[in-house]
Amino acid sequence: MKVEEFVSLSLFKKIKTLYVEGEFVTSIRYYRYKVNLFLLNGFYVEAFYHPKTDRIEKIVPFDSNHSRKKFYTDQVKLPHWFEKVS
Repeated sequence: MKVEEFVSLSLFKKIKTLYVEGEFVTSIRYYRYKVNLFLLNGFYVEAFYHPKTDRIEKIVPFDSNHSRKKFYTDQVKLPHWFEKVS
């Protein structure tokens, strides 16, 4: 599955795809969310979980230009190409 195909899925299908085919990398706290980072078919995906509502509110491809990248790289050693994947 390519990133374009993944983006077009419903939230439910994104969740199912991530947990069946994706590889969990790490999680961070970001404002009111717990954000889980997954590797799926060569691209990174973020799942935004809101603990108070106990719901995954959104799942989006990782934006390598976002400042959250530093939170991930501070926790785990990611491949050198991590910065180029979006």
